[in-house]
Amino acid sequence: MIDSHCHLEQKDYDRDRDNVIERAKAAGLKAIITCCARPQDFELTMDIVKRHKDFVFATVGIHPEYIKDFSDEEIDQFINIIKQNAANIVGIGETGLDKFWIKEREWLEKQEELFVRLIELAKCLKKPLLIHSRKSEEDCVKILENEDATNVLMHMFGANHLTKRVIENGWHISVNTIVLRSKKHNKVVRDCPIERLLLETDAPWLAPQTLGSAHKARNEPTSIKLVAEKVAEIKGLPFETVWSTCGSNSIAFFKLPFI
Repeated sequence: MIDSHCHLEQKDYDRDRDNVIERAKAAGLKAIITCCARPQDFELTMDIVKRHKDFVFATVGIHPEYIKDFSDEEIDQFINIIKQNAANIVGIGETGLDKFWIKEREWLEKQEELFVRLIELAKCLKKPLLIHSRKSEEDCVKILENEDATNVLMHMFGANHLTKRVIENGWHISVNTIVLRSKKHNKVVRDCPIERLLLETDAPWLAPQTLGSAHKARNEPTSIKLVAEKVAEIKGLPFETVWSTCGSNSIAFFKLPFI
């Protein structure tokens, strides 16, 4: 099994990051995809990948929620850094649109401009895309279609009315611990072919023991087992089938250097 989307660079892990990674190995994970979502996290992300070679792999992008934090010049500089380090990353993202946190037209337009730039960057570098689409799923799908994006992973996707369209486009969908309580994400899992499904945790967020409560605990990649168990229940498949198939899907999607 692969955790196809988490954020090991987050300060939540500063006190015991290496132990978190070792626990993931002990739990049977074969790899972790950590997603660098801000320029200031890039150096730490690359250090984590270097120290845990062939177990932790990185995608790099700018999360749409942070669009207000960076000037055009800073974005240009970061895109150049991504290009220069393309050999050390396995994907672009996360990127996309976020209409939950960002409401102003000016910044939504900036989000879209950056989204298109990162789609083009992924094409140029021949890397897959990790898409964030909170409250903006249909707009994200339209932009990806207009840009002829092919190797696409819809992260934490919950818009089941678009599942068929996503699959027809040849894209993939990932679900995380939110599936333990979210009916809409359950429907996506039900309707997404197992061959197009990847599993993730989005750790350190969405800790399974605190979903839906005011209290917030830290999630870890080891929670991927709970996600696999729930997917197996929803789809009526053996746990081992989900564990192996979704893991193989991740290896193929990110072109990880092992079988």
